[in-house]
Amino acid sequence: MGARSRSRAPRTRVGDARVNPRAGTLLVFEGLDGSGKTTQRALLAQRLRAAGHDVLETAEPYDGGTWGPKIRAMARSGAALPPEEELRWFMEQRREHVRERIAPALTAGRVVLSDRYFLSTAAYQGARGLDAEVILAANEREFPIPALVLLLEIDPAAGLARVGTRGGAAEPVFEKRDFLERVAANFAKLERPYLARIRAGRPAEVVAGDVAAAVRARAGLHSVA
Repeated sequence: MGARSRSRAPRTRVGDARVNPRAGTLLVFEGLDGSGKTTQRALLAQRLRAAGHDVLETAEPYDGGTWGPKIRAMARSGAALPPEEELRWFMEQRREHVRERIAPALTAGRVVLSDRYFLSTAAYQGARGLDAEVILAANEREFPIPALVLLLEIDPAAGLARVGTRGGAAEPVFEKRDFLERVAANFAKLERPYLARIRAGRPAEVVAGDVAAAVRARAGLHSVA
């Protein structure tokens, strides 16, 4: 992934909350289903805690609010929403997620690790026929911008093969090869200074080493081993 050192957004209004993302650090894992985001988030959290950082692990869809569980139920039902309505649901769950979980942690000076954030919305809802750049720009205006997004890149077929072996509830609305190929194409076109691309089809410990190196070099967290 390409990135920069410590990108920060100005104070941003999210719902009724005044967000100051300057105090903490927001790191995001993005990628296709089966790219290893949850695994790499956990491995990075271990490294950060060992270096003395106060870490919050979180994910989208956000299960703590109203909209995240609705999205998960829809994804598992096999019945997709109209693209504009699907986008609205994801934006609403992000407002809850930022207001209730991300913003308070950043204000408290914590390192927040999120499994998915607004690049997923741009890539996935862009694959429904909406404009990915318009979606991304709207999210950047409304929500805290990450210090670093770690985009784990994997072939869609390989990602789906991993999904098939890991168990858990299937999400047929999103876990389709032709759809994920369009998502991957959207991810490939996105360019942001806070974005770093990492090849995810390698052993988890090798990927984790590249993740840690990117965090040291581009998020300003130099104490991460």
